[in-house]
Amino acid sequence: MTTQTAADKTVAAPAPGTPSGLIGIPANLARALATGGSVLAVVSTFLAWTWTADFPGDLTFYGYPGGLQVLVLVGGALATLFCLASYGVRGLGWLTPAGADAAVKYAVLGTFATAWYTVVSISVELGGVVNLEPGGFLVAAATLIALIGALALPFERPEPDPIDPEASGWEQFRHDAAHAVAVLRAAFTSGSPRPVRTLPSYVEILVIVAVLAVALIVFTYGIGTEYDELFVGFLITAGFGFGALNRSGLVAHASQISARHQNITVCGAFVAAALFPFTQTDDQYATLGVYILIFATVALGLNIVVGLAGLLDLGYVAFLGVGAYAAALVSGSPSSPFGVHFPFWAAVLVGALASLVFGVLIGAPTLRLRGDYLAIVTLGFGEIFRIAVNNTDGTSGPDITNGSNGIASIPDLNILGFDLGVAHDIGGFTIGRFANYFFLMLLITAVVVLVFRRSGDSRIGRAWVAIREDETAALAMGINGFRVKLIAFAVGATLAGLAGTVQAHVTYTVTPEQYLFAGTTPPNSAFLLAAVVLGGMGTIAGPLIGAALLFLIPNKLQFLGDYQLLAFGLALVLLMRFRPEGLIPNRRRQLEFHEEADAPTVLSKTGA
Repeated sequence: MTTQTAADKTVAAPAPGTPSGLIGIPANLARALATGGSVLAVVSTFLAWTWTADFPGDLTFYGYPGGLQVLVLVGGALATLFCLASYGVRGLGWLTPAGADAAVKYAVLGTFATAWYTVVSISVELGGVVNLEPGGFLVAAATLIALIGALALPFERPEPDPIDPEASGWEQFRHDAAHAVAVLRAAFTSGSPRPVRTLPSYVEILVIVAVLAVALIVFTYGIGTEYDELFVGFLITAGFGFGALNRSGLVAHASQISARHQNITVCGAFVAAALFPFTQTDDQYATLGVYILIFATVALGLNIVVGLAGLLDLGYVAFLGVGAYAAALVSGSPSSPFGVHFPFWAAVLVGALASLVFGVLIGAPTLRLRGDYLAIVTLGFGEIFRIAVNNTDGTSGPDITNGSNGIASIPDLNILGFDLGVAHDIGGFTIGRFANYFFLMLLITAVVVLVFRRSGDSRIGRAWVAIREDETAALAMGINGFRVKLIAFAVGATLAGLAGTVQAHVTYTVTPEQYLFAGTTPPNSAFLLAAVVLGGMGTIAGPLIGAALLFLIPNKLQFLGDYQLLAFGLALVLLMRFRPEGLIPNRRRQLEFHEEADAPTVLSKTGA
């Protein structure tokens, strides 16, 4: 009689490279659980989740979703559609050109996270789970069932790297952790993409219009969230929803369509942005819109310096300050020692030219440096600018900028008799002060986008990219590296100064504290650089989207108090860990990062 050892009782792990799920459930049952749980999650949004209206959003109604229920409804509906597409339902194949299973996992996980965040918030704020109604219990159970089913969907397990027998315990731990991360990445990654049928041109244009309409709706909803819990739920739903659409292949397909109709896409994006003020009833959220545009325009100018030319500038916000101060000094403000009041076009020229001059003066002696040395010099310039305007108060230095008090009482702009500080009625809609400045900044953003596109596609733009990729090789090919970098520095500074002229009139006051290297709120140099990297270096849409997120999210997360930057920083770390190329990546950078991610990691030592 043989004795059965513990090793004999151990269940064999799935062989590397074979399809399996994170949970040992048959694929058909897993798909049924994910589908059924998603459908029940949708049904639960039409039931009451709590008995009292004390929780924000009033989740006490039957038959009428509200507040966070709407987000769960959207996530559950999206997960249900992807589940049906995974079954091969006729007419839904276009939803998953890159496969459905990974999209199902992201959509289900987002619905689960939003639902459980709501249920936990209700229990904590109202004093226990006793405050949940049947709908609350149903959505918790349904999303949990859907998550179990989604995690059990099959995926291709990567083969582990060989283990070095001489490796230390720490090296073996790193090996196991790397393989676990690879397994999780594979579990949430689609399989081989299916070929996508080319659509007629008019259909592709309709697709672009639909995408822009959805983007406008999502942005308007996000910026108009009325309470903190709703915004956090919006972030969860939007983040996982974007991941699901990306893994399904729809984002890549839409990107290909927009690339084939680039001019239509750009014009349509500006039309959609111009419609934003008409969706608002007052200036409360139009205020955020104009500040987002200012921040995004400056980030796009920095993208020329960092994204195209590869110059790490840590003091870029100083050029925004130069433009703002130059325009404020000639704006007719009583705080200005010059006592002049230039028209708008002249103030814009003064601000842009002042930033251009400072860009050339700073760049000429410093751009022969590279890498970290250039970054330190530009960081020093940013601090020198702030200290200089702080000391030119008539006591520590000449009386120019009024020191720490800044230039105050800057009058509103008046362009061809149109006073931007007064509300106007347009087509039955009342457009307030910040909406007026929103349209002005939108026009300036269009100019900056045009400059970026034309310069990026020009000979000088290709020279910038060559310098960024390998400056030594570019110099060997005959490119004048110093001149090319100086042009990039000057153009970026000019665009920042252009935005600064409008910022001075929007904020009424220009002070040195607005132009720090780092702070709790943008714009500052650290946030500007993060917007370029987060959005995608070398692209147009990337910094615009990155700047919008980096301005909107801290503004909405103020309820976290001292933990605001901690939560925000953790979110950035996770995003850069799983999508280092940025949200809207340049094709070259996307291939580089994915090439690194897909390359096998060898942890074994090479013997002599």
